Amino acid sequence: MSAPTAPTADGTDGTDGIGGIGGLGDSGEPGEITVHRCTVTVVRCGGWSWGPEPRGLVRHVVDALPELLAEHFAERLAADGPDMEITEPLTVTVRPGRTGRYGWSGGASGGGPPVEVHFAPVAMVEVPGNAPADGGGSFEESFAAGPDPWTAPGAAALFAELAERGELDALLALLPDASVRAYLLALLGVDDTAAARLLAELVRRVLAGSSPGGPHGGAARPGPAEPLPERLRAVVAGADAADLPRLLADFLASADRAEAVRLARPPADPHAPNTDQRPGAAGGSAGASAAAGARTTGEVQVWSALPFLLTGPLARIGYLDAIGPALAGVELAEDAPLFAAALAYKVLGETARGWRRAERDGEAAAAFAGLPPPLAEERLADFARRAGPALPVLDGVLALAVCRGHDPVDPLLLTGADDGLLLIDAHGMFPIAWTPEATALLPYWHSCGRPPVLLCDGPLPPGTLRELASAGVPFLTAVRPLRGDPVARLPWRTPLWAAEGAAPDIRLAAELPAHTQRCTALVTALVTERRAVPLARDGALERTVTLAAALGLSTIAWTLWRDRETPDPLSALARFADLAATVRYERAAVRVRVPMGRRHADLQRGGLLADVPDVAWLGGRTLTFSAG
Repeated sequence: MSAPTAPTADGTDGTDGIGGIGGLGDSGEPGEITVHRCTVTVVRCGGWSWGPEPRGLVRHVVDALPELLAEHFAERLAADGPDMEITEPLTVTVRPGRTGRYGWSGGASGGGPPVEVHFAPVAMVEVPGNAPADGGGSFEESFAAGPDPWTAPGAAALFAELAERGELDALLALLPDASVRAYLLALLGVDDTAAARLLAELVRRVLAGSSPGGPHGGAARPGPAEPLPERLRAVVAGADAADLPRLLADFLASADRAEAVRLARPPADPHAPNTDQRPGAAGGSAGASAAAGARTTGEVQVWSALPFLLTGPLARIGYLDAIGPALAGVELAEDAPLFAAALAYKVLGETARGWRRAERDGEAAAAFAGLPPPLAEERLADFARRAGPALPVLDGVLALAVCRGHDPVDPLLLTGADDGLLLIDAHGMFPIAWTPEATALLPYWHSCGRPPVLLCDGPLPPGTLRELASAGVPFLTAVRPLRGDPVARLPWRTPLWAAEGAAPDIRLAAELPAHTQRCTALVTALVTERRAVPLARDGALERTVTLAAALGLSTIAWTLWRDRETPDPLSALARFADLAATVRYERAAVRVRVPMGRRHADLQRGGLLADVPDVAWLGGRTLTFSAG
C-alpha cells in the first residue's frame, strides 16, 4: 500500500516502524510511503457476538486501512490525506480469541485455528505510449465475440412506462405545444394508443383556447391558429375529457397517414422561413453523429470521476432511462453523447469568462461521454438547438420524481436564476423546475401538495409576487415588493412580507436566511460559474443539465450525510470533484476505477457505486465501478 509523502521539518525523509518510507526524488518531489507489514487488532468492547457476519468484519477492516494509515502518517503528509492504493496482494490473518461466553464460538477452551483471507489488488492495465488514442483491447478481448448491437428504446417505450405508472397525463400537461407535436409525429403508426393521448392533450388546449408555456416556454398563449378539422370536431363535439383518448384512438385508426400527420404539424407561420419542420433535421447538423466516433476500447485517466457518480442517482428516478427514448423521439438518439458531455461540464471545473474551459475538463467530459477529445463547442451548441423539443420531457420526468417524494409539510424554495425562477425542495435541496415565470410553476406546486414557499433573494421576474398571491400560494419573502404587489408586511425582526389574506407559518421565517444562502451558493456554482453550452443561443439545454446535475449532487449528499449535517449539493461537489479515476472501455462495459480510501468506502456503503446498465450515450453498455 503506498501513498505520496512529504519531507520532514528537517528536510530528511521520515521513518516509521510500520513500513519503509521512500525518499525524495532528484527534483525534490515527495516520494512514497510503502507499508511492508501492518498489524490491525480488532477489539470487541462488550457484547457477546461479532455480529451476524463475522467474516464480513474483515472486509470492513480492509476498507478502513487507507484512512487509518493516512491518519498514522498525517504528520509526514503535506495534505489532509491522499487516496491510497493497494498495489500488492494482501493477506488478512484472523486469529480468534478464547472461546466461551465472550469468544468467537461456543467451544470448550482455547482459540480456534488462524483463518487467512486473501485480497488481490485490481490489475493495472498498461497502455503502450505509442498506442492509438482509443487504444486496443486485451489479448483475451480480441477473441471475444462482440455484443449484440444496441438500439435506444423509442419514445413509445417511455410513454408506455409513464402511462403504466399513471404519470403520462401529468407529464403531458407540463409540455409545450412543440414537444407534444414532435412526439405525436414520432408515435403515429408506432403506438397509436399513446399517440391518441398526445392528440387528446392538443385537442384539450384548442378547446380551452390556450396552451401552457411548459418548463421552457413563456406565458400562457393562444392555442393553435388553425381550427380543428371538421371531421375531428365532429368526433370530439360534446365529448367528456376522460373519453377523449378513446375517441381519438378510434379516429387515428380510421384516418389515413397524411391526415394524421397534418394534425401533428405545427400551424403554418407565413412569416417563418421555409425550413424542414422535423425536430431533428431543422437547419441541418454541424457534423456527423456523435456515436460514430465513440470509444469502444482503451483506457484513459481523468482528474474527476464526479460526472460518473451522477449516473446512479439519475438512474434511480428513471431519468437515465428516459434520455435515450426522449432523444430518439426527435431523431437524435445517436447524439446522446453530446448530452452527456454537457451534463459532465456542470460538475467539472469553472468556465473562465463564461466560456473558456481547462483542457482537463474537456478530457473528463469526453471520457464521460465515451468520445475522444476534444469536443467542439459548436457541436454542443448545434445539439442544443436541435434537441429543444426533447428537453421538456426530461425536465418533466425529473420534476415528477421529486414532487412524488416531497412531503407537503416541508417548504419549497424559489429563487431567481438566469432570467427565470428555480424551484427547489428545501429539505434536501433537490431541484424541481426552472421556468421563466411564476405561473408556470403552479403545476409543480400543486403536485407537491401545495406547501408553503420561501422566496429567496435573487433577480425575480417582474410580477412574481403578484402572480403567486393571485394563485393562493402561501409564501414568505425578504425581497422588497414592488408598488402594487398584493402583500402584507409581517411582524418580524427583519423586513418580511407575505401574500395578503394568507396565514403563513411564521416559524419558517427563522429558516429563510439559511435557505437563501444555500440557494445563492447553488446558483453561483452551477449557473454562473459553470456553463455547459456557452455558445448556445437558447438556454434550454443549459437549464436541463443544471437540473440533472443538481439532482445528482443532492442525492449523493442526502445519501451520505443527511444524518450528520444539512444535505447540500455543493458539499458533494466540493468533496468529490477531485476524485480521480481510470476509465476503461470494453465492448460490453465501461469500467471506472477510483482510488481506495474514505471517499470510496463512503460511496460503496451508500450504494452509489452500483452498476448502471444500458447507458444510452455509451451504446447501451453497463457502467461499473471498482477500486484500486
